Amino acid sequence: MNYITCGTVTLGGILALVPSMSARNPSEARTEQDRLQNAGKVMQEILNVPDYIPQDLLDKARCVIVMPSVLKAAFVVGGSYGRGTMVCRTGKNFTGPWGTPAMYALEGGSVGLQIGGEATDFVFLVMNDRGASSLLHSKVKLGADASAAAGPKGRAASADTDAYMRAEILSYSRARGAFAGVSLEGSTLRPDDDANRKLYGPSATAAKIILESDVPAPDAAHDLIASLQNSSPHLNR
Repeated sequence: MNYITCGTVTLGGILALVPSMSARNPSEARTEQDRLQNAGKVMQEILNVPDYIPQDLLDKARCVIVMPSVLKAAFVVGGSYGRGTMVCRTGKNFTGPWGTPAMYALEGGSVGLQIGGEATDFVFLVMNDRGASSLLHSKVKLGADASAAAGPKGRAASADTDAYMRAEILSYSRARGAFAGVSLEGSTLRPDDDANRKLYGPSATAAKIILESDVPAPDAAHDLIASLQNSSPHLNR
């Protein structure tokens, strides 16, 4: 079996050490594990298509948020939300290999989020340390608490325009096979505290999961972490 090397410890070794945090309540954790697996599938499919996310942007991203299969009906009523996960690079200033993912929620309530297709996958690139740090501790409103923009498309697309360089978060959507940058200003991203506790244990927080190296990733996160590590192993400032 091949493992991804993270310093002196292999990713495979980390995943093999998954303790009983999620096993304490396996039935409660199952839904969150399914979300991690779905997020991994979405990320693999997107990264395998050259015309999707520019490589330069992925190499500069501190974190990636994946919201798989968000039904547009979920945003008809205010306060409804999609669920997914955020995975960040480890180490000081988010410069290391990709680490353990935390669960996150996307909240909207606006018809502006109903952008075609019965189900839409959303992907967010968090482009700087400030954006990553703010997402670890609080709800972030796109366009207000964090600058946001629709991400450019295509691996060779120019990513050095002012709009992309200023943005803390770049957003994309995929519906019925069509992939595009999309503006989600006015919607919010926040840690899904209940989901994190179900998956990692009662004391789990998004900040602890992402910043503390002793929190191991569940097996269900393997494809998500591996796809990001294979596609962008190093931060490029």
